[in-house]
Amino acid sequence: MNNINVAHFIEESDSKFLKSFPDFLVKIIARIIRQNDINKIMNKYSDYVGIDFPPKILEYLKVKFEIKGEENLPEDGRCIFVTNHPFGIIDGLIVLSVVGKRYGKLRIISNDYLKYFKNLNPITVYVNVFEKNSRLHAAKINEVYESDYPIVNFPAGFVSRIKNYKVQDREWKKSFVKKSIDSRRDVVPIKINGRNSMLFYTLFLFRQAFGIKLTLELILLPREMFRKSGKTIKVNIGQPISYKSFDNTRTYYVWAQEVREQVYKLN
Repeated sequence: MNNINVAHFIEESDSKFLKSFPDFLVKIIARIIRQNDINKIMNKYSDYVGIDFPPKILEYLKVKFEIKGEENLPEDGRCIFVTNHPFGIIDGLIVLSVVGKRYGKLRIISNDYLKYFKNLNPITVYVNVFEKNSRLHAAKINEVYESDYPIVNFPAGFVSRIKNYKVQDREWKKSFVKKSIDSRRDVVPIKINGRNSMLFYTLFLFRQAFGIKLTLELILLPREMFRKSGKTIKVNIGQPISYKSFDNTRTYYVWAQEVREQVYKLN
């Protein structure tokens, strides 16, 4: 069984701050992230791994999605599918379901938090968004980009927050542009429409106001996932962007922000 255990996670962490939590607080955190509910789902679908896992979770949660622009998915899936990151868990499950169903295979570039969803390990390539990745790790990432797998990438690296009075991604990282050119992969922009609860953004604004660096709001992401139960999410798929269009008239960073803007214009 691929159980998530908050107490075990804290015990094995390197954080002195987390290890200072009393038992009653650890139990409260476990309830907030709905540890038992998540483990129930993971154990129920433990036989489903890789691209077979996300559709089952969406089905369990009764989350549906409507796609506009599905005809823009290219026949050859050897592309980089880039998307905004409004929800955290649900948007990842949706994009994996869309791309996986269309091509029957994929890889997702993700930060370490997906490691706790072991059912996704076979299709996940992990990156450290806080520190530089090792040479060995970088070589593994390059190997995936040189493969024939469709690749899903969330260039923001983080879930959307409030910025300039709007809920949106922070600046997109430039690496997907360089990888697009180096591996000769076109980029397919995808927009997931929606937002998390005001509690999520209020907690974010609170820690910002008090200079708290620990991303407290992330503890609410499982709650946000369950809040989408029974809802229909709208998905927009844009026309592929040729890797040849990323010329030297702009830096990789500027190109990344231009693609980000194209995503937010998909309606």
